[in-house]
Amino acid sequence: MELFLAALGLLAATAALMAACSLFPHAPRMARFSCVAGPAGVMAACVCGLAAACLGPWDATAACTLPWGLPFGSGRLELDALGRVFLLPVFGLGAVCAWSGGISMGHEPAGEHNLPAHWLFYTLLVLALALVMAARDAVLFLLAWELMSLSPFFLIEFNDSEPSVRDASWVYLVAAHLGAVVLLGLFALLWQAGGSSAFFGGLDASPALRSLIFILALIGFGAKAGIAPMHVWLPEAHPAAPSHVSALLSGAMINAGLYGIIRVLTLLGPLAEAPAWWGWTLLLLGLSTALCGILKASAQSNLKRLLAYSSVENMGIMLMGCGAGLVGLHLNMPVIALMGFAACLMHMLNHAAFKGLLFLCAGEVLHAVHTVRLDLLGGLQKRMPLVGALFAIGAASIICLPPFNGFMGEFLLAVALASGVSAQGMENQLGLLLSLVGLALVSGLAAATFAKAYGMAFLGEPRTGAASSPHAPALSGLLPLFVPAAACCGMGLAAPQIFSALTTALPLPVSMPAELADGVRGNLALAAAVGAAAALLTLAVVLLRRRLLAGATQRHITWGCGYQKGTARIQYTEASFSEPQAEVFARVMGVQVRTHMDRGYFPARASLDVSAPDRLRSRLYAPLFDIIRRVCDACKIIQSGRIHLYILYMLATLLALLLWGFAA
Repeated sequence: MELFLAALGLLAATAALMAACSLFPHAPRMARFSCVAGPAGVMAACVCGLAAACLGPWDATAACTLPWGLPFGSGRLELDALGRVFLLPVFGLGAVCAWSGGISMGHEPAGEHNLPAHWLFYTLLVLALALVMAARDAVLFLLAWELMSLSPFFLIEFNDSEPSVRDASWVYLVAAHLGAVVLLGLFALLWQAGGSSAFFGGLDASPALRSLIFILALIGFGAKAGIAPMHVWLPEAHPAAPSHVSALLSGAMINAGLYGIIRVLTLLGPLAEAPAWWGWTLLLLGLSTALCGILKASAQSNLKRLLAYSSVENMGIMLMGCGAGLVGLHLNMPVIALMGFAACLMHMLNHAAFKGLLFLCAGEVLHAVHTVRLDLLGGLQKRMPLVGALFAIGAASIICLPPFNGFMGEFLLAVALASGVSAQGMENQLGLLLSLVGLALVSGLAAATFAKAYGMAFLGEPRTGAASSPHAPALSGLLPLFVPAAACCGMGLAAPQIFSALTTALPLPVSMPAELADGVRGNLALAAAVGAAAALLTLAVVLLRRRLLAGATQRHITWGCGYQKGTARIQYTEASFSEPQAEVFARVMGVQVRTHMDRGYFPARASLDVSAPDRLRSRLYAPLFDIIRRVCDACKIIQSGRIHLYILYMLATLLALLLWGFAA
């Protein structure tokens, strides 16, 4: 706990320093200083936080109480096994993104942006995330949650001169606070039922009240996690934010929603006594979220938007693991329960590594070519080989190729669902096996989606002049990317040890038989060994081929095939690449095709436009957000600027509180 408090202190000190520097936003020296001091302070704090999360036995709990001046609530902090697991992406990815962001922001003109303010809100985001995972009081949790929700708004609108960025930050702000309103109701019910604002387990409440709290948690925390249909802010915010911010939001912040759902489940009593429909709801909602996310991702032409929808898909997979765990507890099948929850947490850790890597690679592409539109890229592997290789590692991880880490989490989930063949009741067997089929479909679509992303961005020939002569990044700028790349490889090879650690961290009333646990660890080790051998053999063949053919061959353009008059226009477009999926899932993907052709038998001009707008946003959330904007604009009349009216507001508030007190 001392190391964790030291991390919080370093973050608070860094935030105070950046707040002081932000008073001089356009001073070049201050901007350069903030791009060094801000990331350095965050990285030092994250190192302390990682040490606090990793040191000591997992089942040990450390607690302390911070000074608290409010008349209600308390500053109770606690580090238990579940909180430690979720703190790993916060501090690990927080340090990597600060390192990468410090390098990229160092090239920004000091007069265009308030760089100290950017690092102030970045530091506050990491601080708030750490407090959310450790808070054991409802008031402290909600204050940290609000800070965590507000900080990304200022980070997303870094390039606020662009209308699309302002619109994205507004969508995020409204969505975040709609979820926060639901959480206020959730914690009010918890407070009323428990008689205290402190977090505790085994809440003594009626089944109806517990189910209502579960639904509120699913809505309030699901909005932050990006669970469909509450995901609309993700594909708007991630493309608009700087890439190191997008990586932190996707790899760490949305995990707070999943953490909140699991934490509330532990507060509602023994998990084994949870109603069956809770688990099936999480399982089916996770499957629908995963399918919606990957189908929308496959239809995108913007690389960062594609990665944002992929985050929705991966959050759905995590929710499937949580649902499978609850179903396993209800069926009294410890294997399904433990492997389901372990798959949820392992995939959460894996997602932080490979999604952080992919977003940072997308940032390098944006810096080099000034666009992330797939139809304007191509051929970058030859011109940016390190970035291409790092992106390939992230893509191989996210599509679950062994020995990379993404395979291990989905393997555990697949085994948990496949174990449903021995469940009691035909309906339970069918539900788990159909979920397994859905998981396989999601994995196949993910492979096609990232084959498209990597192929169109890095293979083939450049589609534009900017792609043919990119500004190649320096090696020093790529050093932060090697950390998540190493995690993608190392976590896959260390999957048996990670599985053992996670099973001891789960707050479950059951344990897996020793022989089954040894079998799972053995299968993970075998998959890692076979995958590593295959990867090394492939690398050896490639190097041997390159050496044997050195100087004996000539290079020609891609797609030459003996015809040297071809152009980059004969390559696949993003629409043609995803056409097979669109033939089957066009309605879910929201694909819209528009054609224009001149009249006559031999038209001089013809064009085809394929897009995939999010219908949920345009038909449901856009009108709702517009109503909220109008209400907020109407409330501006209260800000009249007249002091005597403000005094009247205060007197009216005091009078209302007095009347309420007398009535009570």
